[in-house]
Amino acid sequence: MKSKTLKSVLASVVGVMLGTVATVSVAEELTVYTAVEAEDLKKYAKNFNEDYPDIKINWVRDSTGIITAKLLAEKNNPQADVVWGLAATSLMLLKEEGMLEGYSPVGVEKLDSKFRDADNPTTWTGMDAWVASVCFNTVEAEKAGLPMPTSWKDLTKPVYKNQVIMPNPNSSGTGFLDVSSWLQLFGEEEGWKYMDALHENIARYTHSGSKPCKLAAAGEIPIGISFAFRGAKSKAKGAPLEIIVPSEGVGWDMEATAIIKGTKKLEAAKKLVDWSVTRKANEMYNEGYAVVAYPGVAKPVKYFPENIADAMIDNDFGWAASNRKRILAEWQKRYDSKSEAK
Repeated sequence: MKSKTLKSVLASVVGVMLGTVATVSVAEELTVYTAVEAEDLKKYAKNFNEDYPDIKINWVRDSTGIITAKLLAEKNNPQADVVWGLAATSLMLLKEEGMLEGYSPVGVEKLDSKFRDADNPTTWTGMDAWVASVCFNTVEAEKAGLPMPTSWKDLTKPVYKNQVIMPNPNSSGTGFLDVSSWLQLFGEEEGWKYMDALHENIARYTHSGSKPCKLAAAGEIPIGISFAFRGAKSKAKGAPLEIIVPSEGVGWDMEATAIIKGTKKLEAAKKLVDWSVTRKANEMYNEGYAVVAYPGVAKPVKYFPENIADAMIDNDFGWAASNRKRILAEWQKRYDSKSEAK
């Protein structure tokens, strides 16, 4: 009798263990493509897993242009399940290519209408906005005798020759929002003339949108064309920066989220996208960005320029997305000789 009881107990224990192993083994893994700053990815996954511990995120991270090109190259054999944190203009391009799953996440109606696809169901939802600015190292500028610029056109003056770094728009979403915004601000003909003149003063083009500001903060270059939050973050750490909002206005784009059509993990992907539009997620975005999709969430970010919202141009995202390929090809032909090695 005791032997039978022991066998029953052992069988039950083994059954529970096997059941546990089975439960662990069926936990979903999502391949998530992103251009979110690498330092923030652990935080994103941790916060999501507090609510969905049974879904593991496998990140594929690179700059906006590279992730966009990768997604387009994989159009006929998608490798990503979800895109979480890529420029909205890139996602609009993917939408045009028929690569996004139509899905309106739970609570999407609570987002600012500018931060979501107008179609029903939506194909993408915005997270936060990043805004162009100029990071100006006051210490290095004083050494070089450089005046503080106040406009984009100031940066074409001969005094700034070899003193400016900006992102390559083929690799960087920040670079593309700069270029597309200049073409909108000045018109196409004058916009390319402006970039011809600016090119004369460029020391090199980087493959990261934050790098020009990081280099300016480190004193490696006096002027970095980048985005405002990176400047605020570096200044908060003690860098001698002024964050300049050029007088003509500044370009901007949204980080956004979408499900890739054809994913075999659609239900798990929907859970992630549902979570990405929540108030909790937007509070997390606000730790890195001053403008977020969920109204009433954003709190002031120290050193973020107070007047920058007034300077944000009326960006035609549809035009930028539709003309992206043409704009990038023209930029590459004219200016790529100064791009840093990849």
